Amino acid sequence: MFSMYFQLLQACLLLLACLTTSVVGTSNSGTSAGEHAANFFGRHDSTSGHTNNWAVLVCASRYWFNYRHMANALGMYRTVKRLGIPDSNIILMLADDVACNTRNKFAGSVYAEAGRRLDLYGENIEVDYRGYEVTVENFIRLLTGRVDPSMPRSKRLLTDDRSNIFVYMTGHGGNEFLKFQDQEEISAFDIADAFEQMWRKKRYNEILFMIDTCQANTMYSQFYSPNILATGSSEIGENSYSYENDNDIGVSVIDSYTHYVLKFMEGINKTSQTSMQDLFNSYDPVKIHSHPGIGSDLFHRPLDKALITDFFGGVAQAEIFPSQEDACPIGHHESGSTSLPFVPESGTPSLPVVTSPSTLTAEMHVWDSQWKEVRKWISVFVVGCLVSWVSFVR
Repeated sequence: MFSMYFQLLQACLLLLACLTTSVVGTSNSGTSAGEHAANFFGRHDSTSGHTNNWAVLVCASRYWFNYRHMANALGMYRTVKRLGIPDSNIILMLADDVACNTRNKFAGSVYAEAGRRLDLYGENIEVDYRGYEVTVENFIRLLTGRVDPSMPRSKRLLTDDRSNIFVYMTGHGGNEFLKFQDQEEISAFDIADAFEQMWRKKRYNEILFMIDTCQANTMYSQFYSPNILATGSSEIGENSYSYENDNDIGVSVIDSYTHYVLKFMEGINKTSQTSMQDLFNSYDPVKIHSHPGIGSDLFHRPLDKALITDFFGGVAQAEIFPSQEDACPIGHHESGSTSLPFVPESGTPSLPVVTSPSTLTAEMHVWDSQWKEVRKWISVFVVGCLVSWVSFVR
C-alpha cells in the first residue's frame, strides 16, 4: 500500500512540475501581449483598416410629391441600423416629414412598397436634421466639422482617420448639382472640396459615396481626394425613375435604383463576405431604367476585396497600439550590436536615461500573473496530497 502511495506522490510531483513549466514557458513565449490582442480583436476578413463606421443619409427634397425620396433615405437608414451601425453614428437629414403630412392616409408611417408590409418610419427612428435645417451650409459644416460649439453631439460627425463613412444622397438633380428643398443647390465641386477638407483634417479612412438622382454620376466627377469609392444611379443626360406607385398613398413610394440596392442588401448580414464588386455586378440597367455608374479610380483597394460591411455595417474592432517597451525600447540591443552613446545637440543639457515607470509596472504585472498561476497549481497539488493521505490512512 505504501508503494502505491509513493507512486501516486511521484505522479503528482511530476504533474506539478509540468504545469509550472508550461505556465512560465507560455508567458515567456515569442507571442507578445500586443499580438494576442491583435489576434483577438483584429478583423481577419477585411483589408480596410478601419475601427468605426458612420453613415450620413440625406433626403434633400421637400413636398408631398417627393415622398419617394424620403422613403429612399429611410430605407438606407433601416439597412445600416440592421447591419450594426448605431444611431449615435448615423446622421439622418430629412428635408420634409411626409409621415406627418396631412395628405398621408397612413399617419406616422412611410412605406417603400405598394403592399405596405414594412413601416420605415416606426418608433425607433432618430432624425438629426429635419425641415429647414437641411441646407447646403449645414451639410458642408457637418462633413468638415465646422459646427458651432453649442451643436449637440447628435448633429456632429465625430469621425477620425480610422472611420469609414457611407454618404447617401437623394433628391432632384442635374448635371453636377443636387437641389436642396427646391431653394438652393450643392454642386459636385462643393462636395469634392468638402471631402478634401475631411481628408486633410484626418476625418475619414474611406468613403463610399452613393447618390440617387437624375444625372447622378456627374456628382462624383470632380472628386480628387484619396480613398473614395463612388456610385450613382444614372449617367449624364439620364433621368432616375421611380419604381412603383401606391394607389392609396397616391404617389411613387421609392426610386428604382435605391429599390434594387435595398433588395440586394436584404441578403446581407453582419458577417457577410459579400464584396462591393458583387453589389455593382447586380446592377441591371434594364430593370433600373438607367445606367448606374461606378467611380473607383480614387479607391486604393480592389473592389472584390472591399466588403459591403466595410461601409454598411458596424465593426467590433479595437485599434492595437504598440506597448511602451516596444514603442520606446530602452537599454535593449540585439546580441552583437554596439551601443552608441547619446550625444546631445549643442546647447541641450544631457539628461540621464532612466527606465520608464510604465515599463517597470508592465514587467511587475507579468511576473505577478506568473506567480499567481504557480500558487494556484501548488494549491491543487497540496489538496491532492491531502486526499491521497486520507485514502492511505483508511
